[in-house]
This record gives sequence, structure tokens and C-alpha cells, in this order.
Amino acid sequence: MFTGIIEEVGKVKRLQHGDFTKLIIECEKVIDGTKVGDSIAVNGVCLTVTNIDKNLITADVMPETLKSSNLGSLKNGSIVNLERALSLTGRLGGHIVTGHIDTTGTIINKILDMNAHIFKISIDERYSKYVVSKGSIAVDGISLTVVEASMNYFTVSIIPHTESYTTLKHKGVGDSVNIEVDILAKYIEKIIPKRSIEDLLKDNGFV
Repeated sequence: MFTGIIEEVGKVKRLQHGDFTKLIIECEKVIDGTKVGDSIAVNGVCLTVTNIDKNLITADVMPETLKSSNLGSLKNGSIVNLERALSLTGRLGGHIVTGHIDTTGTIINKILDMNAHIFKISIDERYSKYVVSKGSIAVDGISLTVVEASMNYFTVSIIPHTESYTTLKHKGVGDSVNIEVDILAKYIEKIIPKRSIEDLLKDNGFV
């Protein structure tokens, strides 16, 4: 589990393709305390560390992960958001992020609003029901607050600090981003029976 608070931006050193892809990333901070077998989020995708060599970490990426996330578009020199898994003694500074990408979106607009940038990002309508104004969403692994939610897009406001210390600094219109909706919304949908508003009103004596 992760929090969506990016610890550092790493650089893709090498991509090795074969039966599965090996992703080798150059980094500094997230190596501290990390060992083989640990989980690390790369652009919000939970991957398992398979090798550590000085300032390089290696993770295997399955074909399905490459297809369902923007990791498939990475190349040598690409920069990626990195976060180590949350420890039980750590702070939950963002929100609960599982590292399982739901869908990808495309940045369809980016405008300056005083000292912040407003990103307008497309989203598959199958997942828009989980996105609400003032709710949480993970974009490329970054925990963000939704400003506006619509059927096929949402907006987020990015403060200078977040933009400077994540890959969003280099993202623009047309770029793809990984999206993970709030897992709590999915649990609520699963637990609460699908009932009509009329049924709920009847049960509570309003009809």
C-alpha cells in the first residue's frame, strides 16, 4: 500500500525486453531501506524489486501491466514518480493508494490559475462514477484532490511544490497518465446494495 506522496523522481536507465520486461531505474532516496522483494510504486504502478545495484533498482513488468498503464510508453531516459510502500509507522499523508491502475487518461488541457496549474484529464466513463469533487484520486501515483468531476473528465489543481517534485512538471496536453480511483469508493459500491432512491425513501418513512 502507498500514500501517493512521491518521494523522488527517478530516471529509466534501461528497458530489457524478453518474455517479460525488466525495468531498470536510477534513483537515490527510495533505495534507502529497500531490499529485493519489496514493493515500489513507479508512476503509481506497484512493482516488485528484483535486484538492487548501487543506485539502480530493477523490477519485472508483465505484458498486461505494460498494456494497461503508461509504463508501456517508457524509454531510456524517461522520468518516473517513485514511492516506497507505506510502513506501519509512517504517516498517511495522501490517501490509500493500492498501486493497481484502473485506467489511463489523457491530459486534454493545462492552464495557469494564479500560482497553480489546472490539469483537465480524460477518464473512461466506467470509472468516472468513483470520482467526486473534493475527493481523492491518484494520477501517475500522485495523491491529488479532485476539483471538478464530469462523466468523461476531471480536473485537479497542482501547486508549484507538487509540480516541481513530480513528473507533472514535464507533462503537457496529449500526454498519458495512470489513474487509480479511490479504493474506498469501490468498497462502498460493493457493500451497499444497489437500490433505487424510492426504495431508500420508503425504508426511512419518507414515502
